[in-house]
Amino acid sequence: MNKRILDHDVQCFIRDNTGIDVNKIALSKSPFEGVSSAELAGQIAGRKKCRKKLSLWYKQDSIYYPPLLSLEQCSSEATAAYKSKLALKGPLIDLTGGFGVDSVYFSTIALSVVHCEINEELSEIAAHNAGALNSHNMTFIAGDGIEYLKNTTDSFQTIYLDPARRGTKGKVFMLEDCTPNVVEHLDLLLSKSDRIIVKTAPLLDLSAGLKALKKVSEVHILSVKNECKELLWLIDKAATDQVKIVSATLNTEEKQFSFFKGEEEMEAQISTQLHNYLYEPDAALLKSGAFKLIAEKYGINKLHEQTQLYTSDELITGFPGRIFEIKEVLQGTALKKEKNLAGNVIVRNFKDSPEMLIKKHKIRTDENAFLIFTQSKSEGYILIKAAIRQYY
Repeated sequence: MNKRILDHDVQCFIRDNTGIDVNKIALSKSPFEGVSSAELAGQIAGRKKCRKKLSLWYKQDSIYYPPLLSLEQCSSEATAAYKSKLALKGPLIDLTGGFGVDSVYFSTIALSVVHCEINEELSEIAAHNAGALNSHNMTFIAGDGIEYLKNTTDSFQTIYLDPARRGTKGKVFMLEDCTPNVVEHLDLLLSKSDRIIVKTAPLLDLSAGLKALKKVSEVHILSVKNECKELLWLIDKAATDQVKIVSATLNTEEKQFSFFKGEEEMEAQISTQLHNYLYEPDAALLKSGAFKLIAEKYGINKLHEQTQLYTSDELITGFPGRIFEIKEVLQGTALKKEKNLAGNVIVRNFKDSPEMLIKKHKIRTDENAFLIFTQSKSEGYILIKAAIRQYY
């Protein structure tokens, strides 16, 4: 960590040149002694990265930015703020602190926070930034979080960790393939805390995670703008056999859908016809697997057993996902004869891919129109012409 980067003149230069191409900065001579052009370019690139993802850091003076990889891997403010509400109010330890975004948000809830980070420079950067952000109830340990936990006599109400996936072939995601290995160290973690919060990538299968872990009380599935961002596994000493599944969409308005595992084993109401509105569940809702419960809770009907689209006569504005107003429905020969199709192509449980349909029907682009190719129980393969009413 080059502390000269924190000099007033250097900080002013970084702020004033945030809109400049970093490559131009990197290739120019540095105007500051002791600070290279590459370092200036790196700080400006980091600040740019934080503009939307970490506005609190972006707006604050004297922030020191780490390499871009650390910023890409850290939580967004939206997800960090959400998970802070899951922590208990006593002492908390973050075993995989990184840039410190989660730890800073935990510090607004927890009595105290211990931030562990094995990368010494990143630990130093996180400590400096916490001071700049007035997060003064935090302690920083430059070392392995699991080893620190083994050797400390302290206990914590909450332990948080975000295991890093080790390099493995294929797309199969297992907790045992991550560092630290939560499954291996679970007894240690439970002996030191009342609650453990484990963050994983959304690629992890819910059933596989529940099988690998014990004492899971809740699983939270977080999405932002219809992109599933992370899974949060709450492990509690007092957990029962009931596991609560929560899907949360973190947009301008937070929306939640929750149920207990096992409730999905029910019959879904299949629609015999399309009504005025069409509903496409958010990515977090789809990840939860509550395809039948969605219909029951919101009073909407599924189009088909294998089609995760729903319909209703009245507009349900609280629905977490996209809502379309149906303009026209085409099927069979009517679809084959249709010409001059234009719109955003969406394919759900249909026989052809989007690329094939665009080529086959010579579909033109139109930002304001949507062409939804799908399958319904009563009408088979259909095309729904629709207008968007709600994006998230």
